[in-house]
Amino acid sequence: MNAGTGERPWRGVLDFWFPDGRSLQIAASAHQDHWFWRMQGGADSEIIARFSDITAQAAAGNLDHWAADPEGRLAVIILLDQFSRALWRGSPRAFAQDPAALALSMEGLADGHYAALPVPWFRIVHGLPLGHCEGPDHLGRIDLLIGLREEIVAEAPARLQPIYRSLVKQAGDVRKVIAAFGRHPHRNKVLDREATPAEEAYLTAGDFPHDRAFQ
Repeated sequence: MNAGTGERPWRGVLDFWFPDGRSLQIAASAHQDHWFWRMQGGADSEIIARFSDITAQAAAGNLDHWAADPEGRLAVIILLDQFSRALWRGSPRAFAQDPAALALSMEGLADGHYAALPVPWFRIVHGLPLGHCEGPDHLGRIDLLIGLREEIVAEAPARLQPIYRSLVKQAGDVRKVIAAFGRHPHRNKVLDREATPAEEAYLTAGDFPHDRAFQ
């Protein structure tokens, strides 16, 4: 799949993943609908049909050079952190790209690429690996993520602020899970991990933060 043309081969990824466009004048209702579509798996079939090849290229490290540009970096993060989940849903490979996505996200925070992104929805997606990637520094990264989202709320137009406040709350809910278990228990079955009794109780309740966006 050709993700774009000319000097910005990543534009096809961004244009697909952000039907919101690049204007802060977007209506709140349309913007929230786009978030539901992104975050609740509504795009899986189209990702598989259109972006399988380029997602595999990103997973193999063949698109790392895109990260020289802020939006190119964001596109690779999307491929590794989001499209991988659609393409390989239900298998360990869905999460295998998380460390690479996290590295790109952290580097982008450090080198100014995150700050250079033009709209808050780009920055939200840039930060997703901070909460997704499991590891010993997970809580600290989620605290960073919460702070970044709070900054987005403060800077967003008033009509969009409720959407971003809900994403601050969601990150806080994820923090509670990681503080309790040190990992995302809902991945245990896919990753063939034995659940602890406390995780079993959590899984039985079925109340997962990634399913509660915008509540």
